Amino acid sequence: MARIAVENSLQDVKDALQQSGHEVVSVDNANLQNCDCCVISGQDKDVLGIAETATKASVINAQGMTSDQIVERVNQSLS
Repeated sequence: MARIAVENSLQDVKDALQQSGHEVVSVDNANLQNCDCCVISGQDKDVLGIAETATKASVINAQGMTSDQIVERVNQSLS
């Protein structure tokens, strides 16, 4: 089980990742150093900058993707 930080605006993504067996935390409340991957909406460029400097984990921009595509991308980044 991986620890995934997800932006609050992506509730459907949070649900899909939890159903796939991942631990999901909010980007706002997460210690990003302890996360395996971060999923952002791509609507706020500042969040992307913060995520890149706060963690070495993969950062996935969810813009234009379905929840299933994001789960697949997360799983690929973890393998």
